[in-house]
Amino acid sequence: MKINLLIAIAFISFLAYSNINYLHGIVGMTLRDGGIGCICHNFSPTDSVNVWIEGPDSVIRNTTAQYKLLMTGGPAVAGGFNIASHIGTLDTADTLTQVLFGELTHSSPNQFINDTVFWNFLYTAPDSLLTDTLYSVANSVNRDSIPSDLDQWNFGENFMIHVVDNPVYVQNENLSPEKFVLYQNYPNPFNPSTKIKFTITSNVKSEMSNVMLKVFDVLGNEVAVLVNEDLAPGDYEVEFLPESSVPQLASGIYLYQLKAGNFTQTKKMLLLK
Repeated sequence: MKINLLIAIAFISFLAYSNINYLHGIVGMTLRDGGIGCICHNFSPTDSVNVWIEGPDSVIRNTTAQYKLLMTGGPAVAGGFNIASHIGTLDTADTLTQVLFGELTHSSPNQFINDTVFWNFLYTAPDSLLTDTLYSVANSVNRDSIPSDLDQWNFGENFMIHVVDNPVYVQNENLSPEKFVLYQNYPNPFNPSTKIKFTITSNVKSEMSNVMLKVFDVLGNEVAVLVNEDLAPGDYEVEFLPESSVPQLASGIYLYQLKAGNFTQTKKMLLLK
């Protein structure tokens, strides 16, 4: 009888310890650290729980980008998570998350909205040009204060981030920049569309100038031609709508380039999905 009582006390103590500690976050649970997972709730992951990361797949070195971890499935009352980076630095974007030993976790369970819960966070790329990896795991709970197999969790698919160098901007050497002006797109970052404005000034000798405005990815691949025609001096504005591109464009850094005669100017923009 005394042994059974001791076992019961130990079990209750374990539940209380788990509830108090894991309620405010836990780290070391991702596939980066061996794939332990949220075993305090359930020993095995559940396929019906979907966990994924959204954000740019390329980041300029030594710069910071915002990402989002999302989860659906399970009891879908509240959720917690753990994210680890292989090389880059993780940081909080709001009070819903916290950094523990270089990893990210929840500061308290976050409520589902309809069938989804999400957390925003920041990633800072290292100084080296490389491919980094984000590892994630999240737990969907019924919020009954008792860790059990009624709660369900799963690992997220590893998210790859390409750390790239700053693009080299090439400006015209023969024509003065004031003859053609390329402005920064707005909004930036953007989703689902952005506007790009440029000016052909009255300083241009010819009444008409052949103008090309193109969009490239960070590898130099052409992804869109926004303008390719003869234009008179004046102000122009075009809309870039990535959803109309085939194939669909992923989140990340893109370059837009204005060419007119010997004049070339390039600027960067950031698509966030």
